[in-house]
Amino acid sequence: MTPAGAWTKAFAAFVAALVVVPVLATVPLAFSAQSFVRLPPQNWSLRWWGAFFADPSWLRALATSLEVATLSCLLSVMAGTSAALALPRLGPRVRALANGLFLGPLIAPVIVLAVGLYALARALGLVGSTIGLVLAHTMLALPYVVMNVGVSIATLDPRLALAASGLGAGPWRVFFTVVLPSILPGVIGGGVFAFVTSFDEVVLAIFLAGPSVKTLPVRIWEEIRVEYTPVVAVAATIMIVLAGFGLAIGRLTARRRA
Repeated sequence: MTPAGAWTKAFAAFVAALVVVPVLATVPLAFSAQSFVRLPPQNWSLRWWGAFFADPSWLRALATSLEVATLSCLLSVMAGTSAALALPRLGPRVRALANGLFLGPLIAPVIVLAVGLYALARALGLVGSTIGLVLAHTMLALPYVVMNVGVSIATLDPRLALAASGLGAGPWRVFFTVVLPSILPGVIGGGVFAFVTSFDEVVLAIFLAGPSVKTLPVRIWEEIRVEYTPVVAVAATIMIVLAGFGLAIGRLTARRRA
């Protein structure tokens, strides 16, 4: 390894540590026996895990987050896969415009999107509803699906679909037997990103949540406004574990695609 390569890897490791270490520091706090935040904890206990799972408001928020993330993932995968399949068939100018529209949620500030979506959801009576959160999170997750599936489609040999059609297969059979198995790693990767994006999102959820519909990030935000106790660290640890699990699936999918 050249000195330049060693320095590059060292710098990358340093940047990764700056990002990861503060996040992982939350995990030991979830096992603290004290009622206040101290790192590292003086004594270890599962006290706050019991408090988390004994509180109906925390469990309801966790269930809402899982429900919203799952529905958003399914909707964004279906819509994003359809869009990624249609984009190569468009003309260059129309394709560029469509790509800009699909990637817009990644570029626009989330707070701007939240204000606009809140006004629209309020006019439609969707504020404080699960469907409102699902639609908003689907909009945020859609670009990840389009990009991941688009990469898989770019490596797909179009002659395979033509050969299947020439042998008498209909459009749906061609899709399910030829196209979908070939782009499945991209679909799974996009779905993982969509789920994690929805599960971790807080700004849109704060604007669109209601008294009976709160996601876990919103519940955490409400808790730390009053008092920061290790039960918040328990909720954060659950989010970290789910995000890490999704990252592992994404890495396995990327290896399969390679």
